[in-house]
Amino acid sequence: MQKNRKVNIESFSGSKKYRWAIKMFVIAICMSLFFGFISQTLLTSMGIIIASICIIIFIFLNVLFDWLGIAVASADYDVFEKWQSEGIKGANIGLILCKNSEKMCSFCADVVGDICSTLCGAGGACIITSITSSTLNNNTITLTTIIVSAIIASVTIFFKAIMKEMALKKSNKIILKLGFLLENTIYREKRTKNKNN
Repeated sequence: MQKNRKVNIESFSGSKKYRWAIKMFVIAICMSLFFGFISQTLLTSMGIIIASICIIIFIFLNVLFDWLGIAVASADYDVFEKWQSEGIKGANIGLILCKNSEKMCSFCADVVGDICSTLCGAGGACIITSITSSTLNNNTITLTTIIVSAIIASVTIFFKAIMKEMALKKSNKIILKLGFLLENTIYREKRTKNKNN
């Protein structure tokens, strides 16, 4: 079991206590409105095959971000400090992620996870509508809705369970690889822009 960094309660005092929660609230509203519009306009008019592909993609993103959220929450802060001092690539960004673990976990598990679940629901509704379009039998519609919803939920839970176990056991390696990836993409671009300016 990884040794987790103790949260400094003093850092959450005063006006800073709910600052991150407010930011997440605003981000969640904006993203939910955007993806809600997409789900109501695009997904509802798709056929079964395209809707199924979209659901698979959303489940994958949901599981992936949940995996990252669990990994950063259980990563060992002290290990990344050691790796940073040794000059291991990815450790610098990994340390930043560990310092902001509660923020990243909230974004990955709550914001992205909930939005992906909403989009899966919209895709499921499209499949249900396509299957039951030729029937007016309420029992058939109800049964179809239950089956489709159950399949989507069970597949998501199954893969989340597998990935969470991996995230807990290999949290440091996962965050180190994520740090290396970010270091060579987003953060490299930022450094290049700062040098040019």
